[in-house]
Amino acid sequence: MHSEEAEELLLGADYDAAEDFHRRMSGRADWPTFTVPVTAGRLHIICRNLEGDAGTDYTLHHPDWERAELLANDDGHFMGPGLAWPELAAAADNGLGGGSTTDPDSRLLLLLPAFGDAAVAAERLAAALRARTAVEDPEQLAAALLEGQGPCGPTRWTMNEEGQRINDGRYSFRNPANDFAMPADRLTRVTAALAP
Repeated sequence: MHSEEAEELLLGADYDAAEDFHRRMSGRADWPTFTVPVTAGRLHIICRNLEGDAGTDYTLHHPDWERAELLANDDGHFMGPGLAWPELAAAADNGLGGGSTTDPDSRLLLLLPAFGDAAVAAERLAAALRARTAVEDPEQLAAALLEGQGPCGPTRWTMNEEGQRINDGRYSFRNPANDFAMPADRLTRVTAALAP
């Protein structure tokens, strides 16, 4: 949540309970990890509990790859977005087993912080919020969450001539214009693995 409005809509009277849950999650010695299978591979949401460097990493891995690809991270030095709306929706709704949950709404909400896209479906996010939270106005919260979309803001995604899904985000590993972008071969395999 990157606005007071979104924070109030999501937490409201449950702010203390949410803060307590956050303390319990971030105070663990282990790193809670959630997994969502995709077309080719698995997305991992890793809650990094390092003292002084806590955050959440969103990685994509396939058993044939020599390394996992960092798509986004949510911490003091945010990087992303890592997922376009079609990729997020496909990962949430694919029905593939072998992950932490098969529930599409839970998957969508787990992956939402790695998302940034100017083209979105607010109704789908509102439905997930309605199904998995107790917020009073899921439609208003969905609109507030999608308005700013975190530190990266809404990003425009395109398919380039090489068939890679890329964006114009200044903090994104999937923007070839950035000095820290993934090389072309890795952009290609990420696009293929996340194909809707």
